[in-house]
Amino acid sequence: MSEATAAISDDAGKVQAEPVGSKGKSPRYRRILLKLSGEALLGSRQYGVDPNFCAFIAAQVADVHRSGVQIGIVVGGGNIFRGLAAAARGMDRATGDYIGMLATVMNALALQDAIEKAGVQTRVMSAIGMNEVAEPYIRRRAVRHLEKGRVIILAAGTGNPYFTTDTAAALRAVEIGAEIILKATKVDGVYDSDPVANPGAVRYERLTYSEVLEKRLRVLDATAVSLCMENDTPIIVFDLNEPENITRVAAGEAVGTLITGGSPA
Repeated sequence: MSEATAAISDDAGKVQAEPVGSKGKSPRYRRILLKLSGEALLGSRQYGVDPNFCAFIAAQVADVHRSGVQIGIVVGGGNIFRGLAAAARGMDRATGDYIGMLATVMNALALQDAIEKAGVQTRVMSAIGMNEVAEPYIRRRAVRHLEKGRVIILAAGTGNPYFTTDTAAALRAVEIGAEIILKATKVDGVYDSDPVANPGAVRYERLTYSEVLEKRLRVLDATAVSLCMENDTPIIVFDLNEPENITRVAAGEAVGTLITGGSPA
């Protein structure tokens, strides 16, 4: 089996198998959707994929997986090509978006290699058909992979132009029944303004979907937030660069900013 297990005895004397993570942290969630931007794979580079940073991510994904959590990943392509930026320079928007989708497949393959080197079976599923390198995305097949203990990387966005990979993450999370979306960023949560440009920016610990939309906080695009709101799928925005943060979030620790439908704390 792909999960690490330990034998424990219950009160009736029966032996059961209990998932145990390598860090000893019990998972809070059964199934999660991790959203990674393409820029997250840059690491210390200016362009492309940093194998060392992929390994850094993969080690955490493997640790969470060993704790018994089922993991789906949606990755962007901004480290290679960004369709919206190309459209601003005169390229047809749809053409730029399709090129961006192909970039996400390249990132997905690099991430698959890193995760499998960390000892976890992984499947890349693409919304655009390319059978030689990835499986086609089929919802029931994706769920089956998760049930068999495989990590799935969902590439090529939604397969349609004019939709971001944030929207793809929200859509796939709802489709596969993920309990939460983990949105990995370069900062430690959602701020009322850009913390890089404004040192006095205030970080939110909790927000509602409505507040994100009303305040136009640029953490996810409006379509993705609306989809999460309609399906009551919570979002946690956290700093990917901090060691063990993926593991901590999956264990239910208070990390980053939580976005839900309830009243903020």
